[in-house]
Amino acid sequence: MSQQEDLTAIQQRLDELVQRVGDLERTVDQLRGAGPAASAESKKPERPELVTIPDVPYNHALWTDSDDEGLGVQDRHAP
Repeated sequence: MSQQEDLTAIQQRLDELVQRVGDLERTVDQLRGAGPAASAESKKPERPELVTIPDVPYNHALWTDSDDEGLGVQDRHAP
């Protein structure tokens, strides 16, 4: 077999494997009593609530006496 024929055969086997895994997942869902409709609903990811961040600058007093993360305090030396 040529390399292209080998690659085509491998791709066909992978496609078949994906199909069989999907069939197996549906069978397991049905055996658990979930049914196809319930399993489709349970796979939907929950969307987190959106938080609006204002465009106004933060109050500089919030950053008073704060360390530069990773750099330490300005007046002290690293150990």
